[in-house]
Amino acid sequence: MRTTKGSARTKAKRKLFKRAKGYRGGRGRLLRTVKETLIRAGVFAYRDRRVKKRTYRRLWITRINAACRARDINYSQFINGLLKAKIELNRKSLSEIAITDPAAFDQIVEAAKKALAA
Repeated sequence: MRTTKGSARTKAKRKLFKRAKGYRGGRGRLLRTVKETLIRAGVFAYRDRRVKKRTYRRLWITRINAACRARDINYSQFINGLLKAKIELNRKSLSEIAITDPAAFDQIVEAAKKALAA
């Protein structure tokens, strides 16, 4: 006699449909379509977790560049100056400092300019 998995299959299907809750039409109602949709959704989620990091880095760099240009130095020179001055701050924290504490950012820019001149 052929086995049909019984309650185990029902449980597996229920789990899939629960994950597909809120999807429109067959994407939330038909088993084969639900499976395909969930696989595709997983691929997009995996990809976009990495894209998110890139997007934030671009935002931080844009903010730092704007703050630097207001202080007569461009972004690449500023970063080079930080490396020479051995100031190890990441772009996220530099961006936050530029927004919340302009006076501290002025000091960092001055340190970077001195390191470039030396």
